[in-house]
Amino acid sequence: MTDSAQSLPSNAGYAENADSLVVRYESVTFDSVYGPLTAFVSQGGQAIDIGAGTGRDAAALAARGFSVIAVEPTAEMRAHGQRLHPDPAIIWCDDLLPDLSRARALGIEADFVLMTAVWMHLTEEERQRALPNVLSLLKSGGRLLMSIRKGPVPAGARMFEVPIAPFVEAAKTAGLELLQMIQSEDMHKRPGVSWTKLAFEKTKQA
Repeated sequence: MTDSAQSLPSNAGYAENADSLVVRYESVTFDSVYGPLTAFVSQGGQAIDIGAGTGRDAAALAARGFSVIAVEPTAEMRAHGQRLHPDPAIIWCDDLLPDLSRARALGIEADFVLMTAVWMHLTEEERQRALPNVLSLLKSGGRLLMSIRKGPVPAGARMFEVPIAPFVEAAKTAGLELLQMIQSEDMHKRPGVSWTKLAFEKTKQA
């Protein structure tokens, strides 16, 4: 990834492609994306969906009884989400990693945090900054589910390789216990694209 790519905002490419992305995102479900990892999702409580996109997953969490803060920095994606999933249990928040300043200002410690396809948009330095900010949103004993993309970078997007083993170790040091990790092919059959999906629990000591 070049220096010019690093200078792009982490949500680069989403505004311009929102109309086509919404079709792709809404063609699959939260349960099909996360498969067996959904067993780690409780029924109800407070949830925060970081990088909520079209609200597909936020709506699935609301259907499970959660009150959801849907964090999405791209106005075009938020507009689609509010149109497609007008659930009163979902509150939209214009914010982004690594700082999450507006989400953190809410003072919420959630039972569950979700980060679908967002972590690879950050540089290594940004991921180091982001991890404690994400953890500050999660209560002790709360769960975190996330997916990380590997493969060719779409034109106009900003993505970076995420070495999984060092990330899991960094998460452990920060206070996250790995519950399960799975590898999966891309559901949309894009050449060279695969996914790592992880479930963590915040330890009492964190």
